[in-house]
Amino acid sequence: SIIRRQRQELKVLIAELKDRDRELNDMVAVHERHIQAWEDDRQKILSLAEKCSLLTSELNERNAIIKSLTKKLKLLESQHNDSKITLESTQQKFKELTQKVTDSSVHCQALEEKNQSLHCSVLELSAKTGQLQAREQELLTMLQLKDKALIETTDQITEVASKFKTLENALRAAKLEEFSRTREQQDLKMTLNDVLFQINKMKDVLSEKMKESSKHQEEISHLKHENGCLRSELILAVEEAQRKDQLYQFTKSKQVRIEKELSSLRQVCVKQQRDLHFLHVNLESSQDSMQ
Repeated sequence: SIIRRQRQELKVLIAELKDRDRELNDMVAVHERHIQAWEDDRQKILSLAEKCSLLTSELNERNAIIKSLTKKLKLLESQHNDSKITLESTQQKFKELTQKVTDSSVHCQALEEKNQSLHCSVLELSAKTGQLQAREQELLTMLQLKDKALIETTDQITEVASKFKTLENALRAAKLEEFSRTREQQDLKMTLNDVLFQINKMKDVLSEKMKESSKHQEEISHLKHENGCLRSELILAVEEAQRKDQLYQFTKSKQVRIEKELSSLRQVCVKQQRDLHFLHVNLESSQDSMQ
């Protein structure tokens, strides 16, 4: 009965050990799945970190481009201001030249009127030559004087005409320079508009990249939180596995003790069987002797 009971206990212990072994296998499979999920999350985190670094480098490059464009914009603004100042000085020079031309035209008109009056006086004198024969010599001398004055006036008129031509040439050059300045100003305005459009476009792209970076950072923080939860679950699973290992060791030590007890009981049974056999032999020998 002791042997049966011990055999029954051994069967129960073996069944319990099989259940424990099955639970341990299940725990190992769950642990492996947890490790695989943790490795997948780790690879995702590494890929996201690499993507975040690439986005950060691209953001730095875009910032450098925006800084260079800002410097270029400042340079264009300074050039625009210089062109504006030059245009104002050119307009002032043009006004001065226009004033000189008007003054020269007024002076020329006065000389023409004077010449006309002189011409009229010459005609009057030529009409009165027949009547003023006595004063011919005097008139000749006066005419010579008038001729000299006329020559001087003609010289002055030619000089004024040459000055007028030079002023006209200067006016044409000023108009051409003003046209080139206005054209340069229009080109600068178009370039400035293009640069502003590019800067706005870069700002939009930068805002989109910042939004993507914030989303990636939120995903990274969420993954970090999940990683912490998985680590805590892994620690709990390891602790549970350790407890099961301790239980397995305890069960193993109990099985070893039971096996020792069984071996001792077997030895006792063998000794009792030997004693029974010895008693049986003695009984047979005593019966033989009695017969």
